[in-house]
Amino acid sequence: MKIERIEAIPYEIPYVRALKFASGEVTTADHVLLRIHTDAGFVGQADIPPRPYTYGETQASIVAVIEGIFAPALIGMDPFRRQAVQQMLRRTVHNNTAKGAIDIALWDIIGQATGSSVWSLLGGFAPSMRVSHMLGFKEPEVLLDEARRFGEDYGITTFKLKVGRRPLALDIEACHVLREGLGENVEIYLDANRGWTANEAIEVLRRTEGLGLSFLEEPCDAKEAMGRRRLVQMSTIPIVGDESVPTAGDASRELLSGGCNGLCIKTARTGFTESQEVLGLATGLGVDVYMGNQIDTQIGTIATVVFGAAHEATSRRAGELSNFLDMADDLLADPLVITEGRIHVPEGHGVGARIDEDKLAFYRVDGV
Repeated sequence: MKIERIEAIPYEIPYVRALKFASGEVTTADHVLLRIHTDAGFVGQADIPPRPYTYGETQASIVAVIEGIFAPALIGMDPFRRQAVQQMLRRTVHNNTAKGAIDIALWDIIGQATGSSVWSLLGGFAPSMRVSHMLGFKEPEVLLDEARRFGEDYGITTFKLKVGRRPLALDIEACHVLREGLGENVEIYLDANRGWTANEAIEVLRRTEGLGLSFLEEPCDAKEAMGRRRLVQMSTIPIVGDESVPTAGDASRELLSGGCNGLCIKTARTGFTESQEVLGLATGLGVDVYMGNQIDTQIGTIATVVFGAAHEATSRRAGELSNFLDMADDLLADPLVITEGRIHVPEGHGVGARIDEDKLAFYRVDGV
């Protein structure tokens, strides 16, 4: 079996509600749908979310690197030769989400060709994942109302609060309001998206001590090496790397240098193959991990569920799986359902994402 053709299809779907955070704001899912066609008739698919303020990728740059660099090298290759593909992808620096999608699409082909679910091929640990919901920049009472609504409607009991604002009191107040309003049985953790300095993060932790916060993700830029190391040493909760650990090598650097002591894994940027490398590093060193969200569509969310539920370590904690609910529509033919705070692994061969072709035709923006 050989790779015969590759499509990088740009499309745009608006968000009903924008998600605001320290490093940017998302109002439209201007993503790219990747399709890898084989001469055996199998088609692997994956969704690619551009995040210019995080990885420097745009919709246009993703299409360009796939069509101009990756596709010519991939065509004619056996999709089962994943390590050879990884070696080829590493020749081009950065372009994390484009590379991650290629790997996911290859796993999708392998699952279809072997008559297996990718979830089972990866490990098949649990049939579902608990859901964590991300709360963006809003007034504290509005955040509380949203958290209560998601708890009542979907059974979600874990929330990531986007922080990183100045003055610090804005986020500190939100932490106190959420904890008081949601009670002790709801898990809350923070993500500053590099919005603070290390010293500001230390002050926030001091003023939220006793609230039972689980993690603080990416409080400051990893380039602030000395301050960040001091923050990790002083903090009573794990400091989690996200934007600073886009590859397994970056994760090794941050963990071994003391820049973080927890990891957020995102299949959108490390696919399944490198995500397993990151997970192996984390479990070997005994640090906490959880599955993050690249503000994914339902297609991207399925990939996260498939990987996260397949492994014991990533099944321990809720994954960030619900932000597709803020989209006006989606390309998935069989919409995801959150039941009792969980999303189940889809049935069938491959990754399990089936596209509504009519919706793809409507939302694509390449004029085809």
